Amino acid sequence: MTAAPAEGQLSPPRTRLRFLRQVLRLAGPYWRCAHCAKVRWATLLLLLLTIGQVGLSVWGNYWHRALYDALEQRSVRGVLVQVAVFALIVSLSIVVTGAHLMVKRWLQVDWRAWLTEQLTTSWLDEARHYRLRFTGGEHDNPDQRIAEDIRIATESAIALAHSLTFSLLTLGLFADILWSVSGSIDLPGTTMHIPGYMVPLAFLYAGLGSVFGWMCGKPLVRATNRLQNAEATYRFGLSRVREHAEAIALMRGEGLERQGAARRFLQVVRGWHKQSMAYLGLITFGTGYGSLLPVLPILVAAPQYIAGTMTLGLLMQAAQAFQQLTSSLSWPVDNIGEIARCRASAERVLSLHEDMQSLDGAAQAPGEARLGLSRGGAVLAMTELCLAEPSGRVLAEGVDARIARGERVLVTGDPAVTGALFKALGGLWPWGGGELRLPDEGSMLFVPQRPFFPEGTLREALCYPRTAAEFPETAVLDALEKVGLSRLAQRLDETDAWEQALPQRAQQQLGLARALLLRPDWLFLEEATDAFDPEGEQGIFEMLFRELPGATVLNISFHPDLARLHHRTLTLHRLAETKVLFGERRAENGNGAA
Repeated sequence: MTAAPAEGQLSPPRTRLRFLRQVLRLAGPYWRCAHCAKVRWATLLLLLLTIGQVGLSVWGNYWHRALYDALEQRSVRGVLVQVAVFALIVSLSIVVTGAHLMVKRWLQVDWRAWLTEQLTTSWLDEARHYRLRFTGGEHDNPDQRIAEDIRIATESAIALAHSLTFSLLTLGLFADILWSVSGSIDLPGTTMHIPGYMVPLAFLYAGLGSVFGWMCGKPLVRATNRLQNAEATYRFGLSRVREHAEAIALMRGEGLERQGAARRFLQVVRGWHKQSMAYLGLITFGTGYGSLLPVLPILVAAPQYIAGTMTLGLLMQAAQAFQQLTSSLSWPVDNIGEIARCRASAERVLSLHEDMQSLDGAAQAPGEARLGLSRGGAVLAMTELCLAEPSGRVLAEGVDARIARGERVLVTGDPAVTGALFKALGGLWPWGGGELRLPDEGSMLFVPQRPFFPEGTLREALCYPRTAAEFPETAVLDALEKVGLSRLAQRLDETDAWEQALPQRAQQQLGLARALLLRPDWLFLEEATDAFDPEGEQGIFEMLFRELPGATVLNISFHPDLARLHHRTLTLHRLAETKVLFGERRAENGNGAA
């Protein structure tokens, strides 16, 4: 079980075509979602506003021509007219840009919300968030992939789509403008006449820039992906220290934790330096490329202006049109960093999505060695049940048992086997064989050794996974009193990190208080009272069986004194010899027993 990949380990990159297909398969349904009409109208409005931005840019280009012609003619009236026109252009630009910003940001956050819901639902359904921990692939830190990488991917994708659309529209319009205003030249020493010569010059300049830009920026995608992985691993390590602060402090493990944090941060620094080197080549080229851009068209067209075949207004219009055309052609160079960032995040989101799909594919694969879990009948039945580790090593096999409604069964034996059985009953442990049939009627409640407490008040933690509003005050107070936690009644509406604020025994008492509130028909316990002293443990079970007389209880415990409180005992032993369930195919792939 791992939470983060080995340092420096990355999955092979996808081909561009495969990457685009996967992105469309994951994100494409957004434009066919429940509120697709609103999404499509917003997309259309964004396109129209982009067209408006390009139109204002074209108007500004002709305004430059008119202004410089007025200056060349020393016309005060002409200059004043252009000042008024400029004020109108600026006013319209403010309105269009503001509206464009709001529509774009709405699409970004709405797409993010939709995709987050899709992946979060998939991650939390069918215990995939748990089963992923035992599955190979690149899905480390799924929480950060959902929270951070979806944000980066959606925001960047829409921003890049807008800038690409703007560049394509600009390309078509300003190529026509530049062709018409640049005139033509004759190549010296030849009779060759080149009309609109600045257009092919712009394509040549931008083409060379794109080629060299891609060469300089190619290492950036992998460097960015590596850095994001290192950052995620570093954050994960720090969050574990926060979650286990008490245990680390008691064991004086701060020194090792500092070393681990320093080692993980060193990977961040190395990734940062590799990304810096990738940026260095790109920025060095980009600086020279960008510095020459505004000067080149003026130098090229200067002979026409000097010869009197081009006015100052035409010269400045041609120079600006050249810059606009070249800038649109240079879109790949200008956006390579953002493309790298977007693709790296999209790769991380896709990896998580694909690995969750692979879980379902493995479950449906013919011939796959998996435990058969079903519902039906009035009893809990285990037929030739085999429990295995995720590696394929068999823990126990040939388990046959039937637990009828109302029985209280103590399960003991090997902790690895009983733990696997508890998870299999909850649908979390598919590794094994045989059949496990759960009753088709009655509610179930699983109480592990360390109950989970959500963020919120103590009342909400006690009532989980139901809402606090479903239980009257008297029932909540009665449950606390019966498990011996009446002292916490005054703290019911306090908010705290309860898994840290309460000792383990109090946490287990709260877990049993939940059972009193929820009153399940089938109650499964896994060492749910191991923090109790023997006398307290006997008392809590006597109370539990008295309050839930009709409940079926399957209690995993290694305290033999509890046997007298149960109808019978089921002992599960670990298989003595080594046996691999998944066979040679898994073993040859390196997934056999360790």
